[in-house]
Formats: sequence, structure tokens, C-alpha cells
Amino acid sequence: MNLNKAMIIGNITRDPEVRTTPNGQTVASFGVATNRRWTDKSGQKKEQVEYHNIVAWRKLAEIIGQYLKKGSKVYIEGRMQTRSWDDQSGNKRYRTEIITENMIMLDKAGAGGAMPTNSQAQNSSANEGEGAQPAPSSDEPEINVEDIPF
Repeated sequence: MNLNKAMIIGNITRDPEVRTTPNGQTVASFGVATNRRWTDKSGQKKEQVEYHNIVAWRKLAEIIGQYLKKGSKVYIEGRMQTRSWDDQSGNKRYRTEIITENMIMLDKAGAGGAMPTNSQAQNSSANEGEGAQPAPSSDEPEINVEDIPF
């Protein structure tokens, strides 16, 4: 059995960049910072910050582009994925990202209001955005941006 699940709560480090792929899929990318605090053996308080690359597809990408901005507190749930490419110098480069399947806005404006998403509709094909979007299941309503109360 295998499991690839990431769950983080943090603050957005840069405004989401929303683009449309050549085949018409909406994609948003942004960063989230999380921190870990602890006290070491000598009683000194320590803090470590981690920066995460986040990618969202389709309707969730549109919602993120409309409602999230730098500094927003957010819960992100998804899966880890590492992609590679050759840079201009021919060197192999790698980037690990969390592909978002669920997002909850945690700022006061969105407090108490979880932003449910249709995880099945947010899952993407092996080529990320290449192919048709799955139809939402009948027991999970699709989110309409116009219905969001804030």
C-alpha cells in the first residue's frame, strides 16, 4: 500500500499566479510558508520556516486566484509531486510541489466557512491538465464562484 498525502497550514508568500494552459485548463501556482517552533535542550526558543510550492488546477485554481493573496492563512491538502526539466544551461532542475486537492481559507473573512472542493474533480491526469475534467459525483455539489458569500 502507498500513500502520498500532504496537509499544511500556513501563510501565502506571494500572490497566486493564475494561467491557462494551451488546452484551456486553469492552473494557479503560489507559495505557502509554514513554521515550526520548539525549545532546545538549553531552553532556547527555536523556529524553522519551510517554503512550499503549491499548484491548483481547474475550478479550484480560479477560486484561489480570486480569493487568496499574499499573507492569507490557508489550509492546503494534496499530494506531493516532483517534476524535472533542463534549464537553459542544460542542467537538470527539480521542483517539488503540493498538487492541491482541497483548500480551506482560514483568515477572519473566511472564518468558520470551510471552502469544500470536489476532490475528484480536482484530481488531474498524469500530464496535469492534459485531458478531460472528471464529472462531479452526484453527492458532491460543484462550487459556483458566484455562490461564495465573501
